[in-house]
Amino acid sequence: MFICEYLYNMIFKDIKIFSQNIYKNSLLINTILEVNSSFDIIFIQEPSWSTICSIPSSSNRKEDTLVGMVNHPNWLIFARSNTTEIDYLRVIAYINIKLSFFCFSFHKDIVDHRDILLILFFNNNELFWLMNVYSDSSYSALKYLKDTEVNLCNLLITTGDFNIRNGL
Repeated sequence: MFICEYLYNMIFKDIKIFSQNIYKNSLLINTILEVNSSFDIIFIQEPSWSTICSIPSSSNRKEDTLVGMVNHPNWLIFARSNTTEIDYLRVIAYINIKLSFFCFSFHKDIVDHRDILLILFFNNNELFWLMNVYSDSSYSALKYLKDTEVNLCNLLITTGDFNIRNGL
C-alpha cells in the first residue's frame, strides 16, 4: 500500500469532499451550501462574485464597491483576494466548521496562481495539503503546475475542473 493511500484512508476515511464548477451561478452555490451539509469540504470552480455593498471612500467622492462571494454560517471560506475587478479568482473552498480543529490555512506563498488554491491543515503534528484547480481553455494552471517545481509531501487530493478536451 502506498504511503499516501494509507494517509488518505487514515485521515479522510469519514470525510466527504464535493467538487463542482458552478459557472458563476450564485443560486447554485447557495443551494450547494444548504443541501450538501453532509459534506465536509466543498471545492468550487468559477464561483460567482457579486457586489456585497458600497463603501464610503476617504480618498475620493465615489464610493468603493465591496465584492465578495456567498457566505454561510456553517462554512469557512478559503480564497485569495482579488487583484482587479477583471481578474476574479476561479477557485474557492468551503470547509465545514466542524473540521475547524484541523487548523486549515491557505498558502499562496507556495503556489501563487489565481486558478490554484492550496490549503494546508494539521493532523497529529503533521502537515497535509489539499488542492483545488481550475484550468482555463489555455491550460494556464496546469502549465503553471508543470513549470513550477513544488514538492509537497502529503498532498492528499488534487481536484477541480481541468477542462482537458479530447482532440479526436
